[in-house]
Amino acid sequence: METLADALPREQARCREMLEHALELPPQSGFFLVATLREALAQAERAAASGDVVAILRAYQMLSEFKE
Repeated sequence: METLADALPREQARCREMLEHALELPPQSGFFLVATLREALAQAERAAASGDVVAILRAYQMLSEFKE
């Protein structure tokens, strides 16, 4: 069984990779995706640093909703 402590970093890495691909898109096509990925990743970083389990769970859920 995977723990939240294991799942969040995995989702962060997946979304960082997605961000790298989104940055290769033309600006008019990828702007919204880049902006939302950056914000979601920033929220996940803040949640992980705070140790707030509810915030970490929300961040995990937000990141897991991004589909490739």
